[in-house]
Amino acid sequence: MPDDLWERVAPLLPPRPPRRRRYPGRLSADDRAALRGIVYVLRTGVTWADVPAETIGCSGVTCWRRLRDWTEAGVWPRLHEILLAELRATGLLDMDDAAIDGAHVRALKGGAHTGPSPVDRGRLGSLHHLITDRHGAPLAVPLTSGNRHDVTQLMLLLDAIPRIRGLVGRPRHRPRRLFADRGYDYDKYRRLLRTRGITPKNGPQGHRPRIRPGQDPLGRRAYLRLAPPVQTPAHPLRDTRRPPPRTAPTRLQHHLLETTPNLILKRSVQPDSE
Repeated sequence: MPDDLWERVAPLLPPRPPRRRRYPGRLSADDRAALRGIVYVLRTGVTWADVPAETIGCSGVTCWRRLRDWTEAGVWPRLHEILLAELRATGLLDMDDAAIDGAHVRALKGGAHTGPSPVDRGRLGSLHHLITDRHGAPLAVPLTSGNRHDVTQLMLLLDAIPRIRGLVGRPRHRPRRLFADRGYDYDKYRRLLRTRGITPKNGPQGHRPRIRPGQDPLGRRAYLRLAPPVQTPAHPLRDTRRPPPRTAPTRLQHHLLETTPNLILKRSVQPDSE
């Protein structure tokens, strides 16, 4: 555990309850050792039961309990704001340009933020919504169910960006230009972004006109170019067009109309000769 990281995290941790004078019980594990185990699990991806207690200084179950308690106390959002402020103070955070996207992950055990994932054959999953600055530093990472559309969480994701300090003046909490893929290209959300002073940039080449059904790439109506307009009658309630004249059936048609039903009936009633 680096000393500089521990110096930033230690003031944010909630105080532990005082020990009882009578029957105090076993001494609780050190918070720094628990944080060391949490970082070890995040970096290696092992389960909590596989945390080496001899090397870390506490068991994996203790690390998981501290992670649960610190998450409920709101330690990680405050640590995120401190790190973003330090990045902005050193000039490593560029808020002028931001990028947004989402990623599906499996959540087979269920939970509050799970749903049928459309990209995983309806299995339970979650959706991570991520917005980063120009250099890739994450600004906000909310979690929703897997069946949510990306564009529905666009404005909520912008609201989740903390007010980043670090420089003299008001804290920064919104970008100037937002880059996204075609899944976020909707006129409604373009207007909402412009009302906040954000210029939307959808697609790799910037904004391109959205092609809707019935239009060609130039934006003109396709039926005006492919088919001539239909001539309507002079009176809207009266059809002045005459129906085609009816011709009398020929002798062959009369013969087929008379013999065909009789043949069908005879074939269905008489048994097979075999």
